[in-house]
Amino acid sequence: MSQGIRRPHQAVDFDEAARRFPPPPEYFEGAYLASAEEIERTQLARLRHRADQAYRIPFHRRRWDAAGFAPGDLRTLGDLWRAPAYTVDDIRHSIEAAPPYGDYQAVVPGDAVREPMRLYMSGGTTGASRPTFYTAWDRAVGGILEARQLYMQGVRPGDVVVNSWSYGTHNGAFSFDEAAYQWLNCVVITASTGNVTSSRKQVELALEYGATAILTTGDYVLRLAEVVREMGLDPRKDLALKAIPNIGDTALLEETFGLPCFATYGFHEVQTVAVECEARDGLHIFEDAFVVQVVDPETGEPLPDGETGALVVTELYKTGSAQFRYNIMDLSYLMPRQQCGCGSWLRKIGPFAGRGDNMVKLRGVNLWPEVVGEVATSVPGTAPDYFVRALRDGNRDEMVVHVVGAGDPAGFGDLAGSVEDALRERFGVRIRAEIAAPGALDAWTGVDVSPKLKRFRDER
Repeated sequence: MSQGIRRPHQAVDFDEAARRFPPPPEYFEGAYLASAEEIERTQLARLRHRADQAYRIPFHRRRWDAAGFAPGDLRTLGDLWRAPAYTVDDIRHSIEAAPPYGDYQAVVPGDAVREPMRLYMSGGTTGASRPTFYTAWDRAVGGILEARQLYMQGVRPGDVVVNSWSYGTHNGAFSFDEAAYQWLNCVVITASTGNVTSSRKQVELALEYGATAILTTGDYVLRLAEVVREMGLDPRKDLALKAIPNIGDTALLEETFGLPCFATYGFHEVQTVAVECEARDGLHIFEDAFVVQVVDPETGEPLPDGETGALVVTELYKTGSAQFRYNIMDLSYLMPRQQCGCGSWLRKIGPFAGRGDNMVKLRGVNLWPEVVGEVATSVPGTAPDYFVRALRDGNRDEMVVHVVGAGDPAGFGDLAGSVEDALRERFGVRIRAEIAAPGALDAWTGVDVSPKLKRFRDER
């Protein structure tokens, strides 16, 4: 007879999770409309509790002691700036010093009998994958946050959805599954990527069962739209979609499906952080679960509202690992707190603007690959698919952007020239452009196998 085993349903008080972090639609009828004072009061109380928990973890205790910071120093939200930030490089050093999990986790496999957990890895788009333990509580609350995202994007309780995210070591596919099934009562059809369930079969499933959403990247759902057309059908008229993903070319997605595309932001360790509302003026941060700051990518110094810098995220809900002032190096900016047209007082961030640690200095000019790709794919005749390489040619650094052409290959030479002209006009330096056929960049971007597309490689 098993003794001392605490199953997931025993480890999590789901009613308490829903009380503290309301799922949709209840969230949008209450906490989403809370006053600025109430939002910040909740944040501070949870932040102080989170700091007490994080200080028990060797990784944070070591860094905080060295910086002269203690949990008791948090008397206001502004005091959070006193805690040292850390980056993915610090996590890698932790893993190297204490393999294979690092000393930044709050649990270890030996705790699993009493604290059920899963182990997921980052996608590895910025280096070696990072292991992260998620307790049953983390999965429950993370699912609520993801369900809020889906609700804001148009998914409703009882909808049939096709989950086409890549099931693997990353938590993305599982997060969407848990959110849709456990917190929105959706009927989830598990398809995974086109390598698991063919694209044609996925379209057939969506058509046969009247799916209202296909959960995947924007790039892949556009590929499914091509399959729909090959079948002699119209993606707008023949699919029953009422929500579309946001990772990809927003304008093309909206044109293809005739639906609004609401931006979201999140990452491996914490899941959904912020989502755009119908006002389409920034992404609302789920501030009952996060505190977001913005710093200079190079110095780490605070930046004022409206100025683009690296996001520093502190989560307020996890028990498996603590993300406390994690400088994720994703670029965005904070907007001043004010009431949105939707009625919410939640602070907002701007859309994702690239990676701070992907910056390439080319002949004195700071370049971010994502911005280079955005300019390149804005040239008429290109498709919304690109890959940027930094390389060493002779005695100097060079950058090459590979862009998919949308027209006749005979015109690719002229198209490359047009892309190079646009890049030179925008950045003032020469960036070589090479035009690729549709599908030619898939092995580099990982569109069929990765939950997060790769857009850059440094070959220097």
